[in-house]
Amino acid sequence: MLEKLPKASHPDLLVGLNTIDDAGVFRLSDDLALVQTVDFFTPIVDDPYTYGAIAAANALSDVYAMGGEPLTALNIVCYPKGTVSAEMLLDILRGGFDKAAEAGCLIVGGHSVEDKEMKYGLAVTGKIHPEKILTNDNARSGDALVLTKPLGTGIVTTAFKLGIIPDELYRCVTDSMLRLNSIASKLAVKFGAHACTDITGFSLLGHAWGMARESKVGFVLYANHIPIFAGTEDLAEQGFLTKGDRSNREYLQGYLHFDKNLSQNLVRVLYDPQTSGGLLISISSEVADELVAELRQQGVADARIIGRVTKENSQQITVVKA
Repeated sequence: MLEKLPKASHPDLLVGLNTIDDAGVFRLSDDLALVQTVDFFTPIVDDPYTYGAIAAANALSDVYAMGGEPLTALNIVCYPKGTVSAEMLLDILRGGFDKAAEAGCLIVGGHSVEDKEMKYGLAVTGKIHPEKILTNDNARSGDALVLTKPLGTGIVTTAFKLGIIPDELYRCVTDSMLRLNSIASKLAVKFGAHACTDITGFSLLGHAWGMARESKVGFVLYANHIPIFAGTEDLAEQGFLTKGDRSNREYLQGYLHFDKNLSQNLVRVLYDPQTSGGLLISISSEVADELVAELRQQGVADARIIGRVTKENSQQITVVKA
């Protein structure tokens, strides 16, 4: 639909609708630009406070994916008065406030409307140096691809709603969704990453393809190196898939090539929509191992190299077993 709309044009609009990047960037001066994004969604966990904090972390992630620093945010609230009490709504907002505060971001206002279904998130404004923007259109042949969080949040939270998963798995996935991508973002900039995106609703495959398409390169992903929450493939086999699994398959049809020996359950995880997922970083293979080592040293324990960028098979994703 966006392709049918006129494109905004301005000499200081550095990133807009011309790409499928995570946020827009507008230059204010030679050394300062604004990063702007918005994201909100329906509850994926039962606890109101945790839901609010995850929604905030998810929205802040778009700024981190650009290499920016969040500054201020506005609450976006849609709620049904009949089923969401004032106390529950306050807990949601408190979760968002605390997570934004952890990021050094001030919530300065917002807007609410009555709706049939609860929705919460943030519109975030951040800052960035105009010459240090991480976009998704600069992945280079020979780069390594680094992923910073495990996959499976969509499948696991779907199973959670039916009381299927063990408490330990729920805590592990919740902790991951609550974790900010701030450290990964800063280190990606420090090590000179060429391109970056965060992994959310379009799945690892969808966001990887977006980067490959915009960069006009091919990606090879190593299936056995991709971090996945323990037990997720078993849940996928039991059918705990989201609607996004189907839409992501339709969206990516014709652009993916899978090793015939791959488990179909693993493939389902690769199509799984993520909430507050990790960053996918395209960086010179010469410094990729050093980046991963420092990420792990600073607490990003699941970071690992999951693939490479190639000249061949431009705008295609090939998934091999190892």
